[in-house]
Amino acid sequence: MIEGIFVEGLIYGIMALGVFLTFRVLNFPDLTVDGSFPMGAVVMAMALTAKLPVATGLLLAFAGGVLAGIVTATIHNKLQVPHLLAGILTMTMLYSINIRILHNRANLPLLRVDTIMTRVSDYARNVVPESYAYLVFFLIVVMAIKLLLDLFFNTDMGLTMGAMGGNEQMVIVQGVNPQVLKLFGVGLSNGLVAVSGAFAAQYQGFADVNLGQGIVITGLASVMIGEFLIKSTRIGWLTFRVILGAIAFKAIMYLGRYYGYYIHMTPNDLKLIAGVLIIASLAVANYRSMKAT
Repeated sequence: MIEGIFVEGLIYGIMALGVFLTFRVLNFPDLTVDGSFPMGAVVMAMALTAKLPVATGLLLAFAGGVLAGIVTATIHNKLQVPHLLAGILTMTMLYSINIRILHNRANLPLLRVDTIMTRVSDYARNVVPESYAYLVFFLIVVMAIKLLLDLFFNTDMGLTMGAMGGNEQMVIVQGVNPQVLKLFGVGLSNGLVAVSGAFAAQYQGFADVNLGQGIVITGLASVMIGEFLIKSTRIGWLTFRVILGAIAFKAIMYLGRYYGYYIHMTPNDLKLIAGVLIIASLAVANYRSMKAT
């Protein structure tokens, strides 16, 4: 049970890192993730059913997510469409595209398909329990992604991207084109989200075009819960607390799902819980900023 919470938290932590990149670093509220998450899942599912290697499926899912993010950034840059509307447009189009990828199906089971989960189970057989094997595997994967992001944010481009989120005009004065940074940043963000979707599909055993419904709320809640847990300005801690927030969010959802009936809650109330968590995190953040001043 606890291992499952950590595994799900780590999988969705990859998605939360993507949301963190757009919402916190670029200051680019992006709703494309509701479409790029299931896109990663359906691309991965089709790759696996076509007997392609898992690594190839992950690369294709990442590329699909990057392309979706680039479309959103291009709509925003070239047509001067607001961030949110650009994301909504791409998200809406991705629903139809995802169904097309699944050959006009809404979902695709992976129960009899060789996935990364079956590979991990085979390697760990007679060594450690399956749930612990999944936990170790995803811990390694997520930490590797986190370290790569930390290294990127310490490069000139990463630092410039962070500066643009705080003051776009300053970046323009320095001779950097903010549109290029947005293309790269939003593309990378949705690439990470798609990879998260690809792992989620393999872990859950199916891909569905509705997997991304409300996923941006999960990402936002993870980011804000992490900010509540750890207060820091160091990039290493910033990315770590996003992952920690995703695990905490999954734990809260688990408690609400399995023990909420004591207060007459149902699974339909989980989105309400997520919204309340975000509002509470914002309230605490505002209180802290007021207290600091």
